[in-house]
Amino acid sequence: MIPGEPPLDAPVEAKTAWAEACFERKSSRLLGDQSLPQLLKALKSAAHRSRDHMLRAGIVECCRGCEEKEGGSCCGAGLEKHYSGILLLINLLLGVALPQQREDPSSCFFLSSTGCGLLARHVLCVNYVCDKITSRITPDQLAALREAEGEEILLLFQVNEKLKKLVKG
Repeated sequence: MIPGEPPLDAPVEAKTAWAEACFERKSSRLLGDQSLPQLLKALKSAAHRSRDHMLRAGIVECCRGCEEKEGGSCCGAGLEKHYSGILLLINLLLGVALPQQREDPSSCFFLSSTGCGLLARHVLCVNYVCDKITSRITPDQLAALREAEGEEILLLFQVNEKLKKLVKG
């Protein structure tokens, strides 16, 4: 664990506060690293590709329908407990403003009216696709999505590991 980083079971507000303080203190040094900026750029591109596949396959619309018409999506309250301070710091380094409060008490802290407010998401959030979605999209669409998600998850892992080393130092 990183010194001072709240544990995973800490309130999301504590993890957000840690990430924001770490960003304020260390972002210049972190972004001055030889390889981190390129990894962040690659992660940002991969995350956008994954989201583009989701949009084109109709997944975004399906999730919105569950959220708005069926009493909630798979992005339910408590999902934010999986997010570490480091993952939130990655989002700050990607230029994402972290929310200060939950929009809907029954939803994930990071879910907004336009979808997930984060760019770097937990692997569970990247990879999970419910049965309703898998029954509505073609195998080719699912394969293309999985390929894009795999690239995103690999880059997220690389950024996460690099950042942990840099923050400790």
